[in-house]
Amino acid sequence: MLLEPKFGGCNRLAEILGDVSHDSINRFLLRERYEPKDLFETAQNIITLEGGILSIDDTVIEKPYSDPKSTKLIGRFWSGKYHKTIIGLNLITLYYSDINGNSVPLNYRIYDREEGKTKNQYFREMMTEIMNWGVKQKIVTGDSWYSGVENLKFLRNQKLVFLFAVKKNRTVSSKPQKYCAVEIMEVSDEGIITHLKEFRFIKLFRKVLKKDDSRHYILYLPNSEELGETTRSQFVTIHDTHWGIENFHRAIKQVCEICRFMVRNTNAIKTHIFCSLQAFVKLELMRSEKIIGTWYQVQRNMFTLVIREHIFANLQSDAMAEST
Repeated sequence: MLLEPKFGGCNRLAEILGDVSHDSINRFLLRERYEPKDLFETAQNIITLEGGILSIDDTVIEKPYSDPKSTKLIGRFWSGKYHKTIIGLNLITLYYSDINGNSVPLNYRIYDREEGKTKNQYFREMMTEIMNWGVKQKIVTGDSWYSGVENLKFLRNQKLVFLFAVKKNRTVSSKPQKYCAVEIMEVSDEGIITHLKEFRFIKLFRKVLKKDDSRHYILYLPNSEELGETTRSQFVTIHDTHWGIENFHRAIKQVCEICRFMVRNTNAIKTHIFCSLQAFVKLELMRSEKIIGTWYQVQRNMFTLVIREHIFANLQSDAMAEST
């Protein structure tokens, strides 16, 4: 998956390995029953499980030429990249960044319409699991999709600190019974303490984007008296760490080839997804041990060597032809 630039599938892998048949690879995909806990068992060896930032987000694994009617997990999902619904799988991930700068996926779900669950239900389910597994994150972060009141109250009941983006029409109040949308609220650079409707007091931050647009974020602390001590610098640090999950999404698509599967069977697809995530964890382990500088280096170096050898071989061939 990491090094084959064009052709995927069981036949190509069997050709590369040489002494393994494509049927063996296909049987592996169909046979295995990996669970998210299996990914956690590997990932936990790389990170410090206490004091990090835990981020929730989802991404669409694009499969534009697949038929949703013939593959159970394939459907139409909204893509922030394309700003429209596209055909693919929806991968929901809890991504953890520890205090030493190491980052790995700890839990995940592949959206399955037959389970009758929403992405928010998956989120609460995954949070419960990782807390039972011993993760003691300092902060939970997420985008506006996951900032519904039910999720916020769930995190509050767990006595967790969190920073979530909210849509511009969410209402807050600095005066009793006088609510207004966050987009028209006067927000200083250091943020303001205000009451989020149907919730509690939070600290509201505004991040100005290009084209006169802006995004809004709410910070919650179990001890509301500490909200006033939170600075803009702390908000930026948390926000920038959360952005790491976007880099993770790009890496599993560009390097770990999570989109490149040629099977329709549900179990085979799940095995492929697990293997891609496991490959990312291995790359992060190599990066944390300073074997590589970035997740992209293994793939880039391999292509560099191949291209270099090809160029030198052609130059030598041309030189020999000229000498004769």
